[in-house]
Amino acid sequence: MAKDYYEILGVPKTATSDDIKKAYRTLVKKYHPDLHPGDKAAAEKFKEINEANEVLSDEKKRKQYDFEREHPGMGGFGGGEGFSGFAGGFEDIFGDIFGGFGGSRTRRETKTKGEDVTIEISLSFLDAAKGCVREVVYSRNEPCASCKGSGAKGGTAYKTCEKCGGSGQVQYTTGNGFFRSVSVRPCDECGGTGRKIIDACPDCKGKGYIKNNTKVTLNIPAGADTGSYLRKVGFGEASRNGGPAGDLIAVIKVEPSKIFRRKNFDLYVSVPVSFKTAALGGKVRIPLIDEVMDYTVPEGTQSGKIFFVRGKGIKTARGTGDLYIEIVVEVPAKLTKEQKSALEQLETLTDIKQCPQMKQYRDNMETMYGKDPYSK
Repeated sequence: MAKDYYEILGVPKTATSDDIKKAYRTLVKKYHPDLHPGDKAAAEKFKEINEANEVLSDEKKRKQYDFEREHPGMGGFGGGEGFSGFAGGFEDIFGDIFGGFGGSRTRRETKTKGEDVTIEISLSFLDAAKGCVREVVYSRNEPCASCKGSGAKGGTAYKTCEKCGGSGQVQYTTGNGFFRSVSVRPCDECGGTGRKIIDACPDCKGKGYIKNNTKVTLNIPAGADTGSYLRKVGFGEASRNGGPAGDLIAVIKVEPSKIFRRKNFDLYVSVPVSFKTAALGGKVRIPLIDEVMDYTVPEGTQSGKIFFVRGKGIKTARGTGDLYIEIVVEVPAKLTKEQKSALEQLETLTDIKQCPQMKQYRDNMETMYGKDPYSK
């Protein structure tokens, strides 16, 4: 014997059937291909584990196997019956371990869901922030209403496939004797549906779906942002074998605002104010999502100062954001002689050296250079 099945399962030759079953369950969980995609070594190990279990879990095969190990050259194991590799007994126990992870030996559910359809919806900044209703039209393969996606006239003009017996799967055997293995594939006669159409639906010509434009209404909630999406179940592509339709996925793209900046549900706005308002204080008009509010800027406000207002951001079902107001002091680009003279007089009357930011700046310069660079 080329393979030691006891060693593969990690059990002694005296192992009980419970010992073998326990070892098999542990190894299946460890080496299943779905847990190691693309790992050929794990796939080969998985195959060996199932071969070993096929023999050692069957009392008759185990006795024959033990006999041939002790008496090599006495003939083929199992009298030419071979073993089913992946199909015999393995899938039943694997379904118990993983809740149907590997399917069933009998009939699997062959109806597959249709593909999803993805579309992009552009929204203005305000529509996304406040929420809105959009009606969209897109092209897809709709399930045929006449045959309910079966492809058969009236939804009933079909018969059970003779080749697969309605299971949608066919068992194929390769090799012979001890090294015979079995694989299960979708039936090529019925395409895995388990049935053959007797009389095709005249509307969809037996395909089960019709290419059509679909109109759907989307309720977009407040606070939608670029990259967020809505899923409309059953509005995707029709299944090709009578399964449920896929879903519509509407991806949101929000156009930038000329006034607001946004971070999650918080709003940021830059507000220009005059030198007089910044120096003496005063009211400024602040835009919000649904209205405009007055905000009092305190005297002596510096350009770049940010004020925080709680609860004035975007209002959503998941919470309300806040508002951040950045003050930008406007400096006139062109001045008349009279205006320049007035500013120079203001400069004379104002001890700019004692302004907090100027004082800090000059102190830092003096520390760096050892003297006040503004002094003569």
